[in-house]
Amino acid sequence: MSNKITTLGYLRKRLKDCGYDCVDAFKNYNQMDPRTWTMVIDPGNASIFCTCYINFPEIGDNYLELYDGGQLIPGKIKIQTSSFEVFVDYLNKLNIDNKSLISNKPNK
Repeated sequence: MSNKITTLGYLRKRLKDCGYDCVDAFKNYNQMDPRTWTMVIDPGNASIFCTCYINFPEIGDNYLELYDGGQLIPGKIKIQTSSFEVFVDYLNKLNIDNKSLISNKPNK
């Protein structure tokens, strides 16, 4: 597995390492479909769908799309970056953080 933000396992692991809750939603798109996989970030709270697009001609090589049905995100946001830190900055600017997961952990 390469360390790319467009790799589902890599992004999921990095998000979880930072305290975000995320689950795989779908990864069996048709081969002709530019969508590669979809995960849900902060399920049960913000419930943000993050879909990866590869080789989408209008945007460029690849991008991640964030969508939540208009609850926290106005419309759909397309993020074209190879940087995990830039991706997390987008989440933070949208007030999608890891605090709900961290605050629900029991004290040890």
